[in-house]
Amino acid sequence: MPEDTIVLGDVEITRVVEWSGPVRTVRFIIPDSTEEIWQDNRDWLAPDFWTPDDDAYRCHIQTWVLRSEGRTILVDTGVGNDRERPQIPLFAGLKTDYLERLRRTGVEPEDVDVVVNTHIHYDHVGWNTELRDGEWQPTFPNATYLIPRADYLYFNPENPSRTRAPRDEHERIRWEGGKLVFNDSIAPVYRAGQAVLWEGAYRIDGNLLLEPAPGHTPGSSVLTLRSGTDRAVFVGDMMHSPVQVLEPGWNSCFCDDLKLAAKTRRAYLSRAAELGELVIPAHWPGHGAAEVRKDGDGFAISAWAPFSRD
Repeated sequence: MPEDTIVLGDVEITRVVEWSGPVRTVRFIIPDSTEEIWQDNRDWLAPDFWTPDDDAYRCHIQTWVLRSEGRTILVDTGVGNDRERPQIPLFAGLKTDYLERLRRTGVEPEDVDVVVNTHIHYDHVGWNTELRDGEWQPTFPNATYLIPRADYLYFNPENPSRTRAPRDEHERIRWEGGKLVFNDSIAPVYRAGQAVLWEGAYRIDGNLLLEPAPGHTPGSSVLTLRSGTDRAVFVGDMMHSPVQVLEPGWNSCFCDDLKLAAKTRRAYLSRAAELGELVIPAHWPGHGAAEVRKDGDGFAISAWAPFSRD
């Protein structure tokens, strides 16, 4: 079994980290969060999720590799190499050994059967494609790419009326960056005939079901795993930090519809607490995932996943 792998029912889950480090500060990423909540929970938020000395938010950009019913499924594909990213210069022109890290888990690009993009943001769709002979081409030639239709329509620059006009220079840069993301990471797989635009719900196999979870983006989704008595839910960017477990009403600075994002977050945390689902966000470092329980008006971490703290 590959390193940093757990098994839930009949499904293997392997963690592949593309990039790890600090991004801005915790209260830039979670603007509503208070200094008190970070300090009161310092004993477990630091250093995995927060470094108090510089107030830095710490994250992983990672892919979850699932092996289910004989197929290999990737959940989100990171930033990718060679990208122009004016909205976040930290990840412009990135050069990582991501594909080699996949290979070390036993996965060649040709082996991938399904790619799940939980939503269309730059750090979830990047390795959908790679630059070959000066053109963006699908990285995984035999894969079906599952893309939420709502996000495809929202971010498609050919449908500008579906995207709110930029309100300031910061939003303009993000909007222009979003067009680049769509053009280098989404459009090529659609043109290649490898994209499936789904809505409502989409069953991948007997263990895995895609469900809508709008708010962070219009098409944000979760991947629910149910196999035997085991339960998990891959929640993408529904939670950037564990403080959003404690206070589900707090959004990240990247959420599109704040009220809907908070409502969706609370609903899925409630379900996870009730059903004993392992909650697996896209960007948590440390143990990467956790079980949750109800705690007053919010929730609490009841157990961490057994992934390695790297």
